[in-house]
Amino acid sequence: MTAQINFDFTGTSVLVSGGTSGIGNATARLFRDAGADVTVTGTKAAVADYDTDLAGMQYRQLRIGDAASVDALAREFETLDVLINNAGANFPGGLDESTPEGFEASVGVNLLGPYRLTAGLHTALASSTAAGGASVVSLASMSALRSVPMVPGYGAAKSGIINITRNLAAKWAADGIRVNAVAPGVTKTNMTAPMEHIPQIADAELAHVPMGRFATVDEIAPTIAFLCSEASSYTSGALVIIDGASDCL
Repeated sequence: MTAQINFDFTGTSVLVSGGTSGIGNATARLFRDAGADVTVTGTKAAVADYDTDLAGMQYRQLRIGDAASVDALAREFETLDVLINNAGANFPGGLDESTPEGFEASVGVNLLGPYRLTAGLHTALASSTAAGGASVVSLASMSALRSVPMVPGYGAAKSGIINITRNLAAKWAADGIRVNAVAPGVTKTNMTAPMEHIPQIADAELAHVPMGRFATVDEIAPTIAFLCSEASSYTSGALVIIDGASDCL
């Protein structure tokens, strides 16, 4: 018995910010393998500086917290079918997010940067002729829906992602652009890896998850792809929670 979905994104242009690792890379690989023309961004100078699978993708350097870098990237696209807002980080620059400086830096990287990129790509997205319309999917987080005291800036930024998702979905509907978000629970990535070695943190997070484990990146990417498919042509302004039922506690 099988229960698989096969995606076909042949001819679809896709931009995945932060597509060099974690959920972003899993999503970029899924689109690539489904026939899409994929561009990923990362902070390093060249694709050769990464040891992840970026074969068959275009690469652009992007500093999501730098307005000039964001604007330069947005100007490269005349037409775009799919934007995945994945780039971001907690403790940006190693700053403590409970300080005003750390909080501001986190909001800049995780909310202001993604919003600037999305707004900068409006014309390109509106030019899409994709069946079901152009799609924007942004990575929110369960930290937007419950307290995670270690990362207040990150949680606040992700709450903002949910808000702008709903506002842009309404504002851009007439332009044929759908805007959605996903909120993963803790997912095994390089960003969350240190948590697994601190039992008091990992155990506290697992206590929120009835399924008793953290997600893998390949369990998040298909939902993102589905939201960008023709099958989701009437879905916009949605927040899809992917958290092993932790929101049910």
